[in-house]
Amino acid sequence: MGRTLTASEVSLLTVAFLCRCPRCGRGKLFKGLLDVAERCDACGLDLSAQDAGDGPAVFVILILGAVVVGLAILVEAKLGPPLWVHAVLWPPVIVVGALALLRPLKAGLIALQYRHRLLQR
Repeated sequence: MGRTLTASEVSLLTVAFLCRCPRCGRGKLFKGLLDVAERCDACGLDLSAQDAGDGPAVFVILILGAVVVGLAILVEAKLGPPLWVHAVLWPPVIVVGALALLRPLKAGLIALQYRHRLLQR
């Protein structure tokens, strides 16, 4: 295999969108949907001490809330559908959007913690 990259050489976008190890950029960061692995399977980095806290959820709420409210206002202004259409349309958008955003945002915050030496190396 190739040489191990340093944390500053691993792209934060790569780590966030691919949910990879913040040190090497190769190993899987998650062992389940949102459960962080104990160790990186590629470089052995101990990930058990990481704690992203509520940061990912806050960002999801703010980003997804702005997008969905903006789209709901646009749909209401352009089409004027009955309220039941909004009640059926937006919950699936919110659930899918939240699931799509949580993993990359959590991975990105963990990578930032690692990069700024908030996690043990």
